[in-house]
Amino acid sequence: METDLKLSYTDFKSDQNVRWCPGCGDHAILNTVQKAMAELGLNKEEVAVISGIGCSSRFTYYMSTYGFHTIHGRGSAIASGVKAANPRLKVWQVTGDGDALAIGGNHFIHSVRRNIDINVLLFNNQIYGLTKGQYSPTSKRGFISKTSPFGTIEHPFRPGELTIGARGHFFARTIDRELKLCVDVFKEGALFEGTSVIEILQNCVIYNDRVHDEITDKQFKDDRTIVLEHEKPMIFGKNRDKGLVLDGIKLKVVTIGNNGVTENDLLVHDAECEDNTMHLKLANMEYPEYPVALGVIRKVKAQVYDQAMEAQIAEIQKGSKIKTFLDLAKEGDVWEVK
Repeated sequence: METDLKLSYTDFKSDQNVRWCPGCGDHAILNTVQKAMAELGLNKEEVAVISGIGCSSRFTYYMSTYGFHTIHGRGSAIASGVKAANPRLKVWQVTGDGDALAIGGNHFIHSVRRNIDINVLLFNNQIYGLTKGQYSPTSKRGFISKTSPFGTIEHPFRPGELTIGARGHFFARTIDRELKLCVDVFKEGALFEGTSVIEILQNCVIYNDRVHDEITDKQFKDDRTIVLEHEKPMIFGKNRDKGLVLDGIKLKVVTIGNNGVTENDLLVHDAECEDNTMHLKLANMEYPEYPVALGVIRKVKAQVYDQAMEAQIAEIQKGSKIKTFLDLAKEGDVWEVK
């Protein structure tokens, strides 16, 4: 729908009471999504928010847009169907590390592979919060929970690695408390044509409190995270004196000024490089060996599923005498029953 009316972020808020726990990172994510939608100039009637099951999946109730709270792990399938049925809608899928990567893992990787034009917000708190504290597919090895009282012995998924491995073309990462960064990457994801996956490092104050503190604490975050910007040097640190270089085929952290290293020696981020080798390295960086990469890590243009589907249908219709369902119903032998 076209309108000259400029909406504010409050226009995207529903009349429902927000029922997440006080202090939950979901509150900040909700507000930044609404702000991003307002800054993008979206109309409420052109947005559909789809979710599965989990704390994050209550998101749909709090948005004054179209929405569908679906079933466990099936958000990607429903979101894909909504976009295919009405490509004009801006479809946002809200999911968690359990909903998307456990029961919903198969749907998730295939929506990424198809590159259908949906925006996936993946809340990662490394725990099942709604079902009261079981370890999830992203919980770190050794994590103690109700379902791993002696520590989980599983290797966790890395959402970025999984996305890129499924031939994803857009992957970004942000933190619930980094409000400006959230708005910026949400807007970039929304403007990208294809599947955008944005991992949000989110805190569960009840069952996994302070899970991301080692990189989000104000005292350390500048030295333990790096915000990547396209075509800019990979520089970070409280004093902006650290950076990334290649040492053989591995990334290496260096200090500017040591051993003759200058800013010109640092790697320059190319989010639009079709070869995903560097993007995978960046997405997989973990503290303490490396800073954790934030911002848009990969953004590469490619064929978009729903656009290709529409084009294929239009091409086939050109040479077909069947234009409508009624044409199809009357095709072949037809009997009139009285």
